[in-house]
Amino acid sequence: MSSEVFEALSLLEKERGIPVDFMLDKIKKAILTACKSSYNGNDDAIINMNPDTGVFEVYLQKTVVEEVEDKGREISLLDAREIDPNTAVGEKVGVQLDTKQFGRIAAQTARNIIRQGIRDGERGQMMQEFQSRHQELVTATVERIDPRSGSSTRGAATLKIGKAEAVLPKSEQVGGEELREGDHVKVYVVDVKETEKGPRAMISRTHPDLVKRLFETEVPEIYDGTVEIKSVSREAGSRTKLAVWSKDPNVDAVGACIGARGARVGNVVNELGGEKIDIIEYSEDPAKFIAAALSPADVLSVEVDPDGMKACQVTVPDHQLSLAIGNKGQNARLAAKLTGWKIDIKPESGFYDPDAHKAAEAEEQE
Repeated sequence: MSSEVFEALSLLEKERGIPVDFMLDKIKKAILTACKSSYNGNDDAIINMNPDTGVFEVYLQKTVVEEVEDKGREISLLDAREIDPNTAVGEKVGVQLDTKQFGRIAAQTARNIIRQGIRDGERGQMMQEFQSRHQELVTATVERIDPRSGSSTRGAATLKIGKAEAVLPKSEQVGGEELREGDHVKVYVVDVKETEKGPRAMISRTHPDLVKRLFETEVPEIYDGTVEIKSVSREAGSRTKLAVWSKDPNVDAVGACIGARGARVGNVVNELGGEKIDIIEYSEDPAKFIAAALSPADVLSVEVDPDGMKACQVTVPDHQLSLAIGNKGQNARLAAKLTGWKIDIKPESGFYDPDAHKAAEAEEQE
């Protein structure tokens, strides 16, 4: 019997990652509960369990008495001396138990404790799995998609991350992206929390740091610290702006991120389903940084608010105004998020032509 128990625990550790020692503690707790239930509240037991030697013994401590009144807690002197010839009244002896003799209710209680122990062990392993990947990029497999939370391709998706599962809500999926069962996708682990239902990982495909981590995997200069990503602004599925800076004057930060023939940035774009990515060079000079952030538009001048309110007025050529603002204001909005500055854009002539702006918006969408 003992060898079967230890073999089962070893298999449990191998298949589910639950340590043998963890389950031994749960089994001991289950045995004590069963003793208390079967022997009139007596849980004074010594439990010897050793997987290495195969020892699995349970001894219930009973008080030696002349006349037994409580069979669960007492043992007669005559019976006690069969176990220990030198024992005396008032002392305690260990009576070896056959765990098969536990009552039905006690045995069921013990089984429930062991099952709960397995669940607790799995939760612990899941928490450890998630915490080791906190704020990291992970590759996950789409296990299933919940049709109740959207269309068959845009419902909440359950993803397999290692041995654990996490839900990718519809709100954290990229618009227009179609996830299907069996797909391998990269997600960003935003946060890890312990809930009543167990550990929960908040994962995302829309978080700006997803793009940051993708570039870290594609660009060795970012991974080794030569090139630093200073900031990211993103509207998932549409456009991202990335500000980069090189610690080595001999390394072109923007060129390193783009790669030969655009290979590096191309790999990131493909992973994001064709999302546009603007890579700009970071500058400590706010005017230079803001002008670069409004790329691909040309900027004539940047006037910074002298009161230190992190606000500025940008002047662009008339024909570049719509490009600077972007479709539905996206380019200006992303530039403001990237720099942390409030940006007011005006044309060189001071005249704003809404019809020209709409035409440029339509051209940008194409």
